[in-house]
Amino acid sequence: MLSARTVAGQVFLLQVATVLLLVAAAVVAMVVQVRHDTEQDARHRSLAAAESFAHAPGIVQALDSPHPTAVLQPLTEEARKGAGVDAIVVSNKAGTRLTHPDPALIGKHVIGPKDVIEDVLAGQTVTETFSGSQGPSVVSAVPITRADGTVVGIVSGGVKIETLNDALGRHLPVLFGSAAAALVIATVGAGLVGRRLGRQTHGLGPAEMTRMYEHHAAVLHAVREGVLIVGGDGLLVLANDEARRLLGLPADAEGHRIDELGLEPETAELLGSGRTATDEVHPAGDRLLAVNIRPTEPHGGGPGTVATLRDTTELRALAGRAEVARERLRLLYDAGVRIGTTLDVTRTAEELAEVAVPRFADFVTVELLDPVLRGEEPAGAPLQMRRAAFRGISEDAPLYPVGELIHFLSPDHPIADDGAVLEADLAASECWRSQDPERARQVLDYGIRSLISVPLRARGVVLGMADFWRSEHEPFERDDLSAAEELAARAALAIDNARRYTREHGMAVTLQRSLLPRALPEQSALEVAHRYLPARDGVGGDWFDIIPLPGARVALVVGDVVGHGLHAAATMGRLRTAVHNFSALDLSPDELLGHLDELVAHIDSDRTVADQDGPAVTGATCLYAIYDPSTGRAAVATAGHLGPALVHPDGTVTFPELPVSPPLGLGATTPFETAELQLPADSRLVLYTDGLVEDRGRDLDTGLELLRTTLEGHPDRGPEEICRAVVDALLSERPRDDVALLVARTRLLDPMRVAEWDVPSDPAAVATVRGEAARQLEAWGLDEIGFTTELIISELVTNSIRYGSQPIRLRLLHDRNHLICEVADGSSTSPHLRRAKTTDEGGRGLFLVAQFARRWGTRYTTRGKIIWTEQALGATEPDTDLADALLDQWGE
Repeated sequence: MLSARTVAGQVFLLQVATVLLLVAAAVVAMVVQVRHDTEQDARHRSLAAAESFAHAPGIVQALDSPHPTAVLQPLTEEARKGAGVDAIVVSNKAGTRLTHPDPALIGKHVIGPKDVIEDVLAGQTVTETFSGSQGPSVVSAVPITRADGTVVGIVSGGVKIETLNDALGRHLPVLFGSAAAALVIATVGAGLVGRRLGRQTHGLGPAEMTRMYEHHAAVLHAVREGVLIVGGDGLLVLANDEARRLLGLPADAEGHRIDELGLEPETAELLGSGRTATDEVHPAGDRLLAVNIRPTEPHGGGPGTVATLRDTTELRALAGRAEVARERLRLLYDAGVRIGTTLDVTRTAEELAEVAVPRFADFVTVELLDPVLRGEEPAGAPLQMRRAAFRGISEDAPLYPVGELIHFLSPDHPIADDGAVLEADLAASECWRSQDPERARQVLDYGIRSLISVPLRARGVVLGMADFWRSEHEPFERDDLSAAEELAARAALAIDNARRYTREHGMAVTLQRSLLPRALPEQSALEVAHRYLPARDGVGGDWFDIIPLPGARVALVVGDVVGHGLHAAATMGRLRTAVHNFSALDLSPDELLGHLDELVAHIDSDRTVADQDGPAVTGATCLYAIYDPSTGRAAVATAGHLGPALVHPDGTVTFPELPVSPPLGLGATTPFETAELQLPADSRLVLYTDGLVEDRGRDLDTGLELLRTTLEGHPDRGPEEICRAVVDALLSERPRDDVALLVARTRLLDPMRVAEWDVPSDPAAVATVRGEAARQLEAWGLDEIGFTTELIISELVTNSIRYGSQPIRLRLLHDRNHLICEVADGSSTSPHLRRAKTTDEGGRGLFLVAQFARRWGTRYTTRGKIIWTEQALGATEPDTDLADALLDQWGE
């Protein structure tokens, strides 16, 4: 209302400017007048106060007294308050203050212009405005004189400028209040004037009203929508140019009733009804109009309605095509998300069929070459394919079933073309019907009428073909070819990836299976069962092994190489071979892991420059255990691997604590350590890799507790049953990581099958020990190998007496299929097999032992060494004469 564009606003601004100008002038005049009056008053008051005190009786005597300040300070303060000034200061001729309102300034030198002080000392009275000890002030200085006119001091009276400003401030509120009242009166008057003018002109001036009319007329006739205004009596008040064109109205249509203009009955009824309508579609000749109607009365108009008309004929056609395009885009997006979710060739073909039915086709079939299904490179002319997937709106369509081998007899089949082939009318396609006339007749009788065949190509090679069939949909058109080709291209890429993965996965599985034990070795110390489960995404580096050792002992090995695929499998094979080789040396677990650690570090350091970007072996873990059935002890060492679970004969489960050692290949400075476990007969030792107990959805502690729960409380379970129970409880159908599981039930050798003798360091004791061993063999029913065993015992015991040290001990172990002879002594010297010369008197003993025993060797202990031999039961005895001659050589 008070805008500067309105008359009221302009009058109001003029009034405000006038009031402000008057107020400013009054303030300036008042400030000048008040300041002049107050300064004059201050000059008079300060001068009067200074003169009165300077001429007061006794002032000269007070200055001459010994303590003028003590006399004058109370008098000046009393006079200052009585005179209404801010300060009365008395100073001597030297300019030193004798009194002051601020006692801290007494004794200080007076601050003031030098020429003023000189005038006062000359006997003159001076009044000036300057800044003193109390800030800006009006100061009057009067000399104190004796009777003879001699100046003895100065009296100064001062009034601060703040006091003057206070006087000015008392007048300003009255002035500003008057100005505010004037502004309020001006505002109210201008508002009343503006309201009256607004009612008359609706808030617009003549120029605005003219401009508004011109704009409204231009818009009304320029818009591409028809506009009609219909009065409450049904008469047409206004029609713009577009409304006339859409409805075909005559030039004099305004003023006539709507139902008299020759419109379609439904359209005329709607426009004259006066009701509200939103995008109602009505015909107008060969057009379809979207009609919107709103009442005019609520918006300031009289009774009636305004209608807008929009031609939607072309828009609907465009909307239909746009909806088809959007549906195709959604289809292709879904295809990109849903096709290729697995690395299985057949499943990928099925996903293509599932995406396209029923959104693009009523039936979809996918044929692939047999080599592609096997993961091999496609070779030869693609004249026969196997149906890999079928999907349709019904299952009874007379199309080739899944698994059927389809032969393409005609070289003109679409598979030979470069792109998709459209058969809009199958009944008219001679080429398609000639492939299989009988089945073609069944397909046509079923109602399938249209087909698009698209070769599945990847890297320029045909993998198969996708067929899109329609029966209930409209027949395929040329526009559908691009969608079919895009679906096939995405599926072909996913199928090729799955094929290549299938090939590599098959190679990795074959390699790993060839590296893992194919059959358990024969041994009598343990009853063993095992499981190996490859990971969902391919094989890995987990492995296990059972290695028979001399002395009826058995080594159990479980290891894990980090990673998956061919590299992990190949690395696993290298480590497993190394463990076998080191085991042949009969090393303790800690020594074996030490050598294996050095081997892994050596393998990593020897990688060629071309292999530097590839994965290293570092990250491998291993657990190595040696079980001795004669003592029931197991020596266990681990390199970064999880320790075993031990199921006791009563069904309780423990996890023995083992020394912690780092994984292989890290170059650890601390040596590996071996732990000794005493295992009762019928104990179950469970060795495993981390994939068994650890997963993305389950931490290690939870997995170990689940393993404990699964093993506990079942003392009657055998190794095979334990494997099944553990796999069922802890693993899914397709685990994320590969898993190796090894379960061993312990056995103890029958004490009646073990014989031991202590041997003194006397060569004569050889015959005695040999005789006792012969009697033991007779008791075991092993007379057939008696002579051979005596030869072996004589040689080994004699060597220990000659070259070894005490204690010397002989032990015979009667295993189920062989006899083991062990001679232990306290020396670490190692015997060596050599071929003696004809002139040598000795050196043939170990050669003979090697000839008569199936195997022999040496292993070292913490207190010396053990030389052992192994003879197969039922072996052929040597010639008796030769045996007698050898026995004679040893003094029998």
